[in-house]
Amino acid sequence: MGTRAYHEAVWERVPEGAEPEGFAVRRTFLLRHVAPGERVLDVGCGEGSFSAELHRAGARVVGVDVAREPLERASRLHPGLDLRLVDPDGEWDLELSSFDAVWAGEVIEHVADTTTWLSQVRSLLRPGGRLILSTPDHGPLTLMRMALSPRAFQTLMDPRSDHMRFYNRRTISGLLSDLGFDSIRVSRAGGLPGARRHLLVLATRSRY
Repeated sequence: MGTRAYHEAVWERVPEGAEPEGFAVRRTFLLRHVAPGERVLDVGCGEGSFSAELHRAGARVVGVDVAREPLERASRLHPGLDLRLVDPDGEWDLELSSFDAVWAGEVIEHVADTTTWLSQVRSLLRPGGRLILSTPDHGPLTLMRMALSPRAFQTLMDPRSDHMRFYNRRTISGLLSDLGFDSIRVSRAGGLPGARRHLLVLATRSRY
């Protein structure tokens, strides 16, 4: 199965119109770091929930995904958004250094070749532009829950899951620093019993 076919199969299992997990918290974080009039790329936009929020907030948003299914849903749910299909295994047809901010909500954990992916994201940001992302937090509370609960371990490490990478504050900060980002800030959100904890990350493309 090719990369695009894999992602199409994942989306076929997602009910149409389902609210993204932690949507309210992640929306607040995203909109706090985007100003009206800025050009924003929503990477892995899915059904367009965050793209629509960015558009309503006055941003000039472009939503991209590697699968057709979520983009078709987004077109029905949010007519008028600028939505584009991109190559899952190659360069994206987007102008370099043309975005003020890139939003990647719960995307990086699905990426196998993280170095290439982040390098491409960085190339699309103008110097000084912002990378805003969220990803599941695998910090001390998550590790403790896994150690104490076989069910929690089995759920998180299910080999059928589409999560390929697992991050905590230190690993995501180190990765971004190595790949040309600075002013890296990482906070945590969530953590109620049974709820997913998120890392909320803000970083700046280095000017060199």
